[in-house]
Amino acid sequence: MLEELFPKQDVRERLLVGPLRDFIEGFAERLVERGYAEFTSRDKLRVVADLSRWLQGKGLHATDLDDVAVGEFVRDMRARGRANRNIDVTARHLLDYLRELSVVEIPDVVVEDDDVSRFLQGYRKYLVQQRALAEVTIVNYQGYARDFIRDGQGDVAGWLESLKADDVTAFVLRQAGRMGTRRAALMVTSLRSLLRYMFANGWTAVDLSTCVPTVPNWRLSTVPQYIGQDQVELLLASCRRETPIGRRDYAILLLVARLGLRSCEVIRLTLDDIDWQCGELLVRGKGSRLARLPLPVEVGEALVAYLRGGRPACDTRRLFVKARAPVCAFHNPSTVSTIVRRALERAGLEPARKGAHLLRHSLATNMLAHGATFAEIGELLRHQQTSTTEIYAKVDIVGLRALAQPWPMSGGER
Repeated sequence: MLEELFPKQDVRERLLVGPLRDFIEGFAERLVERGYAEFTSRDKLRVVADLSRWLQGKGLHATDLDDVAVGEFVRDMRARGRANRNIDVTARHLLDYLRELSVVEIPDVVVEDDDVSRFLQGYRKYLVQQRALAEVTIVNYQGYARDFIRDGQGDVAGWLESLKADDVTAFVLRQAGRMGTRRAALMVTSLRSLLRYMFANGWTAVDLSTCVPTVPNWRLSTVPQYIGQDQVELLLASCRRETPIGRRDYAILLLVARLGLRSCEVIRLTLDDIDWQCGELLVRGKGSRLARLPLPVEVGEALVAYLRGGRPACDTRRLFVKARAPVCAFHNPSTVSTIVRRALERAGLEPARKGAHLLRHSLATNMLAHGATFAEIGELLRHQQTSTTEIYAKVDIVGLRALAQPWPMSGGER
């Protein structure tokens, strides 16, 4: 691999120096496997050679490399004006590579041992073992719990023992003023869970969860944001399907626009979830629920185009991966919303909301406009309760017009 990146022998000889010379070839293969471009790989290998010379000058071996040494190397290179913007990242990637080879010891994980950390560890154990919540919910709950506990600014046990309803209310009022309605509603829900946990485990003498204020967030108080079918087609057409990224984004947008998949469901898809023979797609929904959806021809063709001409070679079984190195699976559902937002910008569309859920709402609304029943919409969107689908009645203009009464005129005339 090194010969392919550096055809000239004298250049390779300048790279193969110092205590890291035996690992440069393997690291070069790792870079190519992860999808780095040739010029980027060459640049990173030069950094490794500089690091090897630096270790040699210090009288150190490859086994002596650690986070402290990497930090010192980066500072020295910057002081000499030889540090590019990737030097720190490259040096740490090499350090991780050497740890995988067991050349360098993996440092012990430092676990915080203060009162707050111990309390939060117990709360997490409760959420996992007794509540069996999803990881994303646990992360959210723990974040708000940390804010609440650290609000005491002192001994956890002593502060909780003296905790009163006024303290809870004051915390909610302070936090809610900095948040949107939905986030504030999530905050008070997580706070109630925390206070129930504290009461059940004897941290507080009374159950203070009942005194948490309610955030006004009525489920049917808003109208679903959506775009018309013509605008959906315009958004899909904005993808440059002659490029790998365009093929990937087009496939993702179709999954949301035609099947109503949520962002988290898109990034959870794996290569094994597509049943090409039966024409079905396995979807991992909310609450670890599984559902099989028919795979429309249009969506299937887009996935084939992506797999054949858009998905980089990598070792992950996740369906959608990053197009640029290091090639790996999407980790955050917000990536899907970003793809939708960029497509809206390309198409020149300016709806009030620009996330991935916009297309899910648009699918339901456009189905309703073409005569689909609420039961059919709820089945496609995999709603567990029919009341969840009823919010789309607000955008059923034809149905609402039939219910509208004539406006009364003066004198009994209309």
